Amino acid sequence: MRKVLGCIRKADQDYQLIEENDKIAVGISGGKDSIVLLYGLYLYKKISKKNFDILAIHLKLGFEGMDMTPVQQWCNDLNIRFLQVDTDVFKILKIQANAEGRLPCSLCSKFKKGHVIDEALKHGCNKIAFAHHGDDAVETLFLNMIYGGRLATFRPKMYLTRKQVTFIRPLLYVFENDIRCAVENESLPVVVSTCPMDKHTQREEIKQLLNQMYKQYPPAKDNFITMLSNQDQLDLWQKKK
Repeated sequence: MRKVLGCIRKADQDYQLIEENDKIAVGISGGKDSIVLLYGLYLYKKISKKNFDILAIHLKLGFEGMDMTPVQQWCNDLNIRFLQVDTDVFKILKIQANAEGRLPCSLCSKFKKGHVIDEALKHGCNKIAFAHHGDDAVETLFLNMIYGGRLATFRPKMYLTRKQVTFIRPLLYVFENDIRCAVENESLPVVVSTCPMDKHTQREEIKQLLNQMYKQYPPAKDNFITMLSNQDQLDLWQKKK
């Protein structure tokens, strides 16, 4: 957890993610990433001496077998407010499934963000923290390059003017292996996703591709993270307007 906290501190210093008197909603899926994010912010509040509040929000998407009782009990023990919100997301996704029965992940992501924003605003939150980490950032870059023809990934911090709320991603310098270690070392409660699309997405294919690349070229992992903010050495083609 010490390494995770160091990464959260660096991200906060680099992008001013957390400010005095923030009320931060944390989207909790039950998976390792969001649990480590929640625990990381809980500890960061203690060591940073910043005055901010956190609220855990779990969306009940409708997937069978998702029992969040261990997470709820853990939040109660830490005195973290934990909300569960009923939604019809899975019912809608099944209607939108293609001929092979594959659910539209992009639509699911859109629905989840919308529900979390609405719930966060309802409870007076001015920021929403998502658990996207460094590996997610690089995977998103490759997905956009391969399928979208553009160089882009998610931002560390993004203000939504229409909703007047800010998205932050405090784990952007954390790698997935660090998250796994934190879960094991701290015995954090994790609820395995029962989404039928879990491990069967384009993102999973990119993840496997990158893992093979990292085995062959170990420096690539850290360099890819550096690349995402290395604007001084950005050198792309510039068409005449």
